[in-house]
Amino acid sequence: MQGRSESGPQLWDTAALVGHLVPAGSVYALLAEHRDVLFPDGMFTDLFPSGRGRPSLPGAVIASVLVLQTLQDYSDPEAVQAVRCDLRWKVACGLPIDHAGFHPTTLTVWRQRLRASGRPDRIFDAVRQVVAQTGVLKGKTRRALDSVVFDDAVATQDTITQLIAAMRRVRREVPGAAVVIAERCHSHDWDDPGKPRIVWDDKSARDALVSALVNDALIVVDAFTGTKLDESAEQALALLALVAGQDVEPADGSDGTDGRWRIARRVAPERVISVVDPQARHVHKTVHHRQDGFKGHVAVEPDTGLFTGADLTEAAGTDNHEAVVGLNLLAHDPDLSSVEDLEVLGDTAYGTGEARAGLTAAGHTPIIKPAPLRPAVEGGFTIDDFTVDELAGTVTCPNGLIRRLTAKRTATFGAGCRGCPLRQRCTTAKDGRSISLHPHDQVLRAARARWASNQHLRDTYRRHRPMVERSIAWLIGPKGRCRKLRYRGTAANAWWLRTRIAGLNLRRLLNLGLTRQPTGWALA
Repeated sequence: MQGRSESGPQLWDTAALVGHLVPAGSVYALLAEHRDVLFPDGMFTDLFPSGRGRPSLPGAVIASVLVLQTLQDYSDPEAVQAVRCDLRWKVACGLPIDHAGFHPTTLTVWRQRLRASGRPDRIFDAVRQVVAQTGVLKGKTRRALDSVVFDDAVATQDTITQLIAAMRRVRREVPGAAVVIAERCHSHDWDDPGKPRIVWDDKSARDALVSALVNDALIVVDAFTGTKLDESAEQALALLALVAGQDVEPADGSDGTDGRWRIARRVAPERVISVVDPQARHVHKTVHHRQDGFKGHVAVEPDTGLFTGADLTEAAGTDNHEAVVGLNLLAHDPDLSSVEDLEVLGDTAYGTGEARAGLTAAGHTPIIKPAPLRPAVEGGFTIDDFTVDELAGTVTCPNGLIRRLTAKRTATFGAGCRGCPLRQRCTTAKDGRSISLHPHDQVLRAARARWASNQHLRDTYRRHRPMVERSIAWLIGPKGRCRKLRYRGTAANAWWLRTRIAGLNLRRLLNLGLTRQPTGWALA
């Protein structure tokens, strides 16, 4: 049942005994004095619908622990150890000095109840209300968008390991699958979670194993296709089907019907890299920097460094692109409801034609660095050297040759390039130059021209970019220690991200002079 905060002082109250040792202006001191205002008991009533049973810990205590835990990047046992032994945590949570803490699974239960509730981000929302009361964002007409890569909490698995693990999961969770696997699937000892013992240097042995595992997986998938299953069983079967198809292709000389398979000589788009966390993905933050995990997306007010929104998504897929998620963060920012002309800062990842068009349609001003154009020939002409007439549907090359745009927005100059005096600066293709125009080509061209000619635009970007980078540094922690996630899946890690941001915003507000007045929160 719902736990309640005690109104009066307790015996051996830590704050009364050693509260003066906690630094003033710290998050510990703020929680010690105002945790019941920040996180009142009524804020968590819906998590405990029953009026019977053993009382849980008070919501203000758990919320304070969760905020401190994410700020310090502690595991559950480490957080409970801090509650037990760290006087600052005891003062912040209002606990007596002899309090022995609680079991680490208490934090797990609270997180699960919060995530399963209708308001999973209530801690983040409570801090957002503090920000709103201070008025620190009033009149602020800029937001900066950025993203950061977080490493997943699982190990990347190869194809064979994923096939075996997915089959074992189906055997556990799909009713009747254990019988089918025992009778018809003999490529592996399914009681053994490890890889089979084969001569791994022998290509034929590897191909034979891959073929056997894939065929067994297809047998199981076919056996239960169309069968009514619960959600867990459906997910297990769908994962097996995905793993059996994403990394393999028909062997040499096979059409895919004779049961001969091999590891594919390509990487599948949005490839699942682990059946333990099927939402983790390969991340290409840059061409040379590759990680496995998720992408965190944030919106920051660049004058104060306060986070105004955040989300965590899979690292691949068009719906998870920075520009798509960034615009969604702006659309759901309650502080922007009365802002008419918002300046949106972002790096080149946010400079897609769709994003620029969407920002302009919403009445915002994009201050986004355009992506550099790569000429087909080093030092030669770029696409901006070609004149596009959208009304006439034509493209004119630097030599004055005109071609019509096709329905797919391509223009091919072909034979017109023969004998052209500018060809060496234009193309090395033997069939001549061809170009493909983006659906928002006009928007992108205008953005590049505006960036090149408008010094004020570039100065604004450079002036505010350092605070955004500083906010990202706060987010990932000293030496990037918070890049490694502790949970699996986007939902759990998105909750962690927003809770950490709530703590960071509290700390930032304290640095800006946060105080509690009779009329509410204010900045000194």
